[in-house]
Amino acid sequence: MKLGVFTVLFAQKSLEEALDYIVDAGLEAVEIGTSNFPGDAHCPMKELLESRKRLHEFKANITGRGLIISALSCHGNPVHPNPAITREHHKNYEDTVRLAEKLGVKVVNCFSGCPGDSERSKYPNWVVCPWPPDFSEVVRWQWEEKVIPYWQKMGKFGRDHGVRFAFEMHPGFVVYNPETLIKLRKAVGGTVIGANFDPSHLFWQGMDPIACLKALKGAVYHVHAKDCYIDPGNTAVGGVLDTKSYGDEINRSWIFRTVGYGHGLDFWKEFVSTLRLIGYDHVLSIEHEDSLMSVNEGFRKAVKFLQGVLFTEKPGEVWWA
Repeated sequence: MKLGVFTVLFAQKSLEEALDYIVDAGLEAVEIGTSNFPGDAHCPMKELLESRKRLHEFKANITGRGLIISALSCHGNPVHPNPAITREHHKNYEDTVRLAEKLGVKVVNCFSGCPGDSERSKYPNWVVCPWPPDFSEVVRWQWEEKVIPYWQKMGKFGRDHGVRFAFEMHPGFVVYNPETLIKLRKAVGGTVIGANFDPSHLFWQGMDPIACLKALKGAVYHVHAKDCYIDPGNTAVGGVLDTKSYGDEINRSWIFRTVGYGHGLDFWKEFVSTLRLIGYDHVLSIEHEDSLMSVNEGFRKAVKFLQGVLFTEKPGEVWWA
């Protein structure tokens, strides 16, 4: 298992500066944002797709420093009810797959997306309960008319290019937990859809990431290392569905934290051990969104913490039994 980082954290640095900083920290992998919500600070996708020379230089910048690319990330909403957004995000999804194929990267991280409630919608509509009956009808329409048809086509596109999609199970989108991921995976067929497993979003929804990993055995294609602190007092009176600004930390029910500041060493040891149990041996990619720490401090603390729990060698035989 390798330790890496989602490089959007260093968007203010040039690619070369970011890579040197990452190597200096002792990491072995990078996850690169290509478009949509992550932006493209380090990845001029149009240039890379059109110029073999630029593509070679881009790849050599990374591999020449002893790093691998764990995934390309283009998190967006390709089933958004606004046609302009749909076109842009869908094109970026396809272009990211094409770029991944050229780079030899097998995983594209993304969101499932979320439609509106009808063809007349202006904004996405994330339904969180089945009643009144209108809500159940919206969920049925979203899945049958928009989500499944879209991902059946994109699934074929991914297979044709030798790339798998790893969904981040994220509230606000139709795939937000193992059940919805497995539902879409079955509808699309095959193994082209799996998870970019980020425990932080599962924590605040009340799930156990360890149980979720086991439920998704064979379907975890990439992993984000990000933590979440749940404020017991605020949650006791407000619940976990919190629309206050992420900057209003003291009043929120939960906030994202650097690993170790939401859940301690025991959890992360079990998390890494469970990854091994389910057969995952790729990259643990640090995603730092801790508003209580600077980029540098949050990143460095995460690196030091995870280096102490990560497995770096293959297990030996059970020689004692």
